[in-house]
Amino acid sequence: MHDTSTGSTGNTARPSRRAVLAATAGLTAALTVPTTARAATPDDHHLRALISRMSLEEKVGQLFVMRVYGHSATAPDQADVDANLKELGVRTAAELIAEYRVGGIIYFAWAHNTRDPHQIADLSNGIQRASLDQPRGLPVLIATDQEHGAVCRVGKPATLFPGAMAIGAGGSRSDARTLGRISGAELRAMGINQDYSPDADVNVNPANPVIGVRSFGADPEAVATLVAAEVKGYQASRVAATAKHFPGHGDTAVDSHYGFPVITHSRELWETLDAVPFRAAIRAGIDSIMTAHIQFPALDDSGDPATLSHPILTGILRGELGYDGVVITDSLGMEGVRTKYGDDRVPVLALKAGVDQLLNPPSIDVAWHAVLKAVQEGELTEARLDESILRILRLKARLGLFGHAYVSRSGVDRTVGTEAHLAAADRIAERTTTLLVNDDGLLPLDRDAARRILVVGADPASPSGTTGPPTGVLAAALTELGFTATALSTGTTPSAATVTKAVTAAQDADAVVVATYNVTAGSSQRTLVERLLATGRPVVAVAVRNPYDVAHLPQVKGYLATYCWTDVELRAAARVIAGRVSPRGKLPVPVQRADDPAQVLYPIGHGLSYESYAAHRA
Repeated sequence: MHDTSTGSTGNTARPSRRAVLAATAGLTAALTVPTTARAATPDDHHLRALISRMSLEEKVGQLFVMRVYGHSATAPDQADVDANLKELGVRTAAELIAEYRVGGIIYFAWAHNTRDPHQIADLSNGIQRASLDQPRGLPVLIATDQEHGAVCRVGKPATLFPGAMAIGAGGSRSDARTLGRISGAELRAMGINQDYSPDADVNVNPANPVIGVRSFGADPEAVATLVAAEVKGYQASRVAATAKHFPGHGDTAVDSHYGFPVITHSRELWETLDAVPFRAAIRAGIDSIMTAHIQFPALDDSGDPATLSHPILTGILRGELGYDGVVITDSLGMEGVRTKYGDDRVPVLALKAGVDQLLNPPSIDVAWHAVLKAVQEGELTEARLDESILRILRLKARLGLFGHAYVSRSGVDRTVGTEAHLAAADRIAERTTTLLVNDDGLLPLDRDAARRILVVGADPASPSGTTGPPTGVLAAALTELGFTATALSTGTTPSAATVTKAVTAAQDADAVVVATYNVTAGSSQRTLVERLLATGRPVVAVAVRNPYDVAHLPQVKGYLATYCWTDVELRAAARVIAGRVSPRGKLPVPVQRADDPAQVLYPIGHGLSYESYAAHRA
């Protein structure tokens, strides 16, 4: 346990909240939480006055955004207490704040922070209370990764939208802005005020294992347009949006969680490809930008990851792009940033590079003390910390947290998962579903000719706290639409016995719908589909993640892409299969031939509709 000058631990008598607020002259109105009138937003003069009163230990704490286990800030389950003691050296979120005075907390489902909306709101209030009750207490930036699609931390009953690549297929700025506005409103109602979204990476590598469908697409201008629109939506709901992962993570075959990717783009290519969405985000007034743990030799040939690169973060992002908002690292627990330096050096080097917020280091104690020591020994100046803290406090002020740190359960009930929000998500999903192949007008399926449907295929773990599994969701949705649908999960790597079971079941069906998931040349999913086609039954395939699957299954006569396997996208696909809506999505990435990747099978913009097929037949 470290010793601080804040009096936040031990038995020292704690000054009253009135005395604390009075001590911060001129800021009483800014720091109280009014129940009626809107509080004044502190300006830079007031924020600098706040910083001048902070101890060095408090300043160090403001730079960190940390995970913590538990559904409650003060009374988590015993298993979460044990996890906190093991990883953080504290029992609860309240103790974490008292011990390290962290400026931010990040929520994860696996950390049991996001059970349900009321619980999340209570946890957020508990965190804010724990921080504001400290001497010179400040509101907390509470963040999460609510990208929608494949990456979400808050699940049902919150409204869940199609992911970025699906939004890219829809191509609508209005839809992107609506997503940001509604998602932001629901997050804010639960006390989450910073979202690590949108993804501004331009995904030009079909083999990208970490970005993929989290990107809006492969066209930098289209990505830029949707990034800016989503940012505006979040801003309208007073939630800080975060463009990631600078300087661009869209062309890598290595996952930076587990390795150290190298981007081989030239400086010229970076300017015309990777940089375009980040420039658009900055023009849109982006609140924060997240760094990438990637090596980008054309921008910095030192071998350092971008997160630790002064030439990239200060030289390019701050200098050339003119960005003066908050810069946050990607998680410091990822292998990509830990390959070259120890965990005690990484946070110091990140700050020297130009970072403001240090996200989720493996050990808060190691990282916190490393930064403190770097200041005490002169490697970092206190003035350098003050620069970052001012940006962080400006963001908290802009979000209204000095006057409105707390949320209410009634606000949750009015906002989260409302019928209007859920209907908006359904309408957007319908505009994103993409019909890639429709030979002989196989789709939509005729309920009279194909009443009995067998739904088979991949059932990856359901993302976003949605219902899942995909085959079950599709079957239920098709049954609601008048078919008699049965689900049979065959997985992402079906065995020979599983394939035979599916083929046998297909004999009793009029048609088969098969969900594919990241099909490769050697995937047994191909065997499954080929055997199903051999039965003579009509087979409709739905690529529930990467649209590139279609290149490996050219025999399929009806192929849809949903870009993710969340309920909202699968239900929209069912409505398209049933003919309730016509597909409108257009590919936001090109699909190369499987046998000759140099050749494009389906270009950006490809997408069929039922209207165009009907016109062709006429």
